[in-house]
Amino acid sequence: MGLVLCAMLATAVSPRYLAAQDKEGAAADAEPENKAAKPADDGEKTQPEEKRTEGFLHWVIRCSGFIGLVILLLSVYFVSTVARLFWEMRVDVAAPPEVVLQCEELLEQRNFKGIYGLVKEDDSFFSRMLTTGISELPNGLAEARDAMERVGEAITAEMEKKISMLAVLGTLGPMIGLLGTLKGMIASFSVIARSDVQLKASEVAGGISEALLLTFEGVALSVPAIYFFALFRNRVIYIASSVMLTADQFLRHFSHAGRAKAPATAPPAMPKK
Repeated sequence: MGLVLCAMLATAVSPRYLAAQDKEGAAADAEPENKAAKPADDGEKTQPEEKRTEGFLHWVIRCSGFIGLVILLLSVYFVSTVARLFWEMRVDVAAPPEVVLQCEELLEQRNFKGIYGLVKEDDSFFSRMLTTGISELPNGLAEARDAMERVGEAITAEMEKKISMLAVLGTLGPMIGLLGTLKGMIASFSVIARSDVQLKASEVAGGISEALLLTFEGVALSVPAIYFFALFRNRVIYIASSVMLTADQFLRHFSHAGRAKAPATAPPAMPKK
């Protein structure tokens, strides 16, 4: 009976022992290979991983967002408006030299109808004022000059209306930038308020940098807009005063020439019987 128990115990233990030996042998055989492979793995791990840095332009576009797009569109409109005003706000456009010279030549020839037809077809500041003055001249020189002055003030108001958008952009730029500032500060402080662990400087600094960037963009639009508004306002005053003075002088010469021509063309008086 004892022999049978020993035989059964031997058969039960021997497979497990052999299996354990086989596993130990396989592990021992695998250890050199792992040791040979570990240096390569360690070498790979020791290599520093390259961090991808975000480009400056990409960062600006990302931080600007929709508010930055609005500022960009306003900037494009601002540049086009300034270019157009530089072309339109000129003395040569308000009082074309060829028109003024031709009017003077016709005045020397006493061609009053030619002068009126010339200025009536032209749409410049000088021609519009002179057309009104000549039309009102039969009522007297004083009435004609008053009518010309009223028309000049109306045209000056039209010119000031064209440059008024520069003042609007100068006021609107910082307000839009302030909106971006508030947006960025809210994003930064919301990170602080919702965080229960140690804060990451990059998360807080991201909102602050966005706020400062949008503020800079708004001010960058506002400063040149205010400057060019003052520049064109002074130019409007100069153009209006010079053209009104030129038109007034020409109207007085026109009136004197008309009075001098009237007696010469009048029919001779009949002799008394």
